[in-house]
Amino acid sequence: MKKFFDDIKKDIKFKSAGPGKKLTEETRAVVGVPQSSSGSKQNRHAPSEGAQRAGAAALARIEQQHRPKVHTSQDAIRNQVKRELEAEAAALAEKEKAATAEGSKVPVKDPACLSVSGVYFTCPLTGATLTKTDREVHIKEAIFMRFEEDAVEASVMMIHTFNKDREKVKAAVDIISKYVENICKNPTEEKYRKLKLSNKVFQDKVHCVEGSREFLQALGFTSTLLPVEGQEEEEEFLVLPEQSPDALELMKERRDRLQRGEPVRAQLDRQPQVFRPSTNATRFELPPEFYNLTAEELKKEQQQRSDLVEKNTMLRTKAMREKEEQRERRKYNYTLLRIRLPDGNLLQGTFYAWDRLPVLFRFVRESLVDGWQPFELIAPGGQKLQESEEVALAECNLVPAALLSFAWDAAVQADIAAAGGSSPALLKSELLERITTLS
Repeated sequence: MKKFFDDIKKDIKFKSAGPGKKLTEETRAVVGVPQSSSGSKQNRHAPSEGAQRAGAAALARIEQQHRPKVHTSQDAIRNQVKRELEAEAAALAEKEKAATAEGSKVPVKDPACLSVSGVYFTCPLTGATLTKTDREVHIKEAIFMRFEEDAVEASVMMIHTFNKDREKVKAAVDIISKYVENICKNPTEEKYRKLKLSNKVFQDKVHCVEGSREFLQALGFTSTLLPVEGQEEEEEFLVLPEQSPDALELMKERRDRLQRGEPVRAQLDRQPQVFRPSTNATRFELPPEFYNLTAEELKKEQQQRSDLVEKNTMLRTKAMREKEEQRERRKYNYTLLRIRLPDGNLLQGTFYAWDRLPVLFRFVRESLVDGWQPFELIAPGGQKLQESEEVALAECNLVPAALLSFAWDAAVQADIAAAGGSSPALLKSELLERITTLS
């Protein structure tokens, strides 16, 4: 844009400069004096001293006057464009700033008012407690540290954890297993113990899977440059020395470990907490990690909630209601559940929205002193949950938070009472030591 205005300015300046002059021409020559048709020169008298003084004074007055710029219209256009660009950039920056500020207001709440401080995970390799954003980096570092102890185990973890495409992982595992099978069947055949890295199958199926080379090296393969028939330059191969029968058996065992490998995933920290009896048991304030929504989506959802009363008055079929409920439940990644115990205390834990009912029952059972005894969990509305049912918590309308009731099995308690026994203790001591009051 600047070059465009500069070109226009030069063009106008050139056209407005008047007739051209030779460099050897006297600079004091008066422009515009007509020449005679015959080209003869006219004799002119020099101005008098008084005329020179008068001309100098007039010239001085003219130079002191304010002169408008010659190219005012071009400068105006250029300045206007500059102002518009600056205004546009400022508006965009202000819009982004406002969107960020507004978006951040939606999910952020006073930490002191939250029912749980956040969602946390536990690394199965180190036992460290991690946030959602830190878990992948921490697990990768923990796997790399395992190479010092067991390179086979670490490389198996790499293959199954670092690669998200499960189909590619399976293809690589199958090909590597075939390498091992061929070597074990033909231990003296050198061709089976040499893997050409530029081979198309190796490049497309094995090399692209992170950790595959580390596993082959853990089996004993080493990188070597070897001559290739018909080529001047050597190429890189992975070469395995001839193996003893015991070493071959060990290779089979390591292949089996590769085939049984599973991704290393951070485990959800349920953050079990116990609260004293409270009238705020049904009051939940959740952190933004619980939502499977962006800040803008969450803001929109809150706006939609204001229309909930009007929406519920509409005549809808059962199928329509169920479909809408399923769509609402998919908005949440996690759910916060509280279980009201017979003594009034509240047991709280964090779960995935897609966790099954047996996971919930196991959490409660592991928190009880006598977890072997049968008990019941009753959902809001009086629905009795069944431990044997493989139903997701979201499908039981237990997201994003819910208060359940706990009850011992009545028949078993009657038998205990008839035998002269007493009611069992409820929660384990390590949980009761951290009991707090629900705000």
